[in-house]
Amino acid sequence: MCIFWPPRLVLAMLMPILVTSEYEYVSWKDLGDSYGKSPQCVDIPEDLRLCYTVGYHRMLLPNLLEHETMAEVKQQAGSWVPLVHKRCHSGTQVFLCSLFAPVCLDRPIYPCRNLCESVRDSCTPIMEAFGFPWPEMLNCSKFPQDDMCIAANVTDVAQSPGNSPTCPPCDNEMSTEVILEHLCASEFAIRTKIKEAKIENVDKKLILQKKRKQMKPGSLKKEELRKLVLYLKNGANCPCQQLENLRSNYLIMGRKVGKRYLLTGIHKWDKSSKEVKKALKRLQSQKCPIYETSFK
Repeated sequence: MCIFWPPRLVLAMLMPILVTSEYEYVSWKDLGDSYGKSPQCVDIPEDLRLCYTVGYHRMLLPNLLEHETMAEVKQQAGSWVPLVHKRCHSGTQVFLCSLFAPVCLDRPIYPCRNLCESVRDSCTPIMEAFGFPWPEMLNCSKFPQDDMCIAANVTDVAQSPGNSPTCPPCDNEMSTEVILEHLCASEFAIRTKIKEAKIENVDKKLILQKKRKQMKPGSLKKEELRKLVLYLKNGANCPCQQLENLRSNYLIMGRKVGKRYLLTGIHKWDKSSKEVKKALKRLQSQKCPIYETSFK
């Protein structure tokens, strides 16, 4: 039996389905030492941004990804917030939160394989544009096909890039939170102008002006900065409004993937760029999620 889980779930509506199910499940309390620490029902904290608005307010800890503390859940879940904001699939938040913050019931309810596959197929192009693969920990073959599980709703659809041709790194909302998310997901950030943008195979190649100021140096060395050329992955034919005016200053973010540097974000920077400046200031004091461990 599959459960079609709307974004704003009323838990009482779900309970009769669970109680009358023909399937037999081992309860969380009976999992014992095979699971580790005994699961507890706790409130979803407001700063667990990935799941605070998912539609229910209590979660089981440890979760279905074997995170035993709330601090670990927050650190790992924070890496996925930008993907939800990209709206690549309407079921992305429900799928991720069913694992990071499983609903507080007497038994674990996993996402169905079809929900995983639907989200994966819609969101992988977005993740790859930022240099991240679909992680092994979310391998869809691990999830059930015909047991009780959280299924993809018939109304769940891919929202981007299918509905928006804009290149993912260019589709940036000018808010402090979103800019900070992109800064955290990037290995480095610089302020510069773009000399030239040209197509190379299926990508777009960005040649930068010589004057470059590091805003988040990361592991980028001076020699690498001097020779830096960025690529907009699969960006040959998708619009990027920021590249239409090469005379402007930009906050340009990137990651090294293999032997190339990928563009992960680009924001116009001028005297009115208050949100950019706020994000950079907060970056100095805020601890970013660790993307390298989340996307393995």
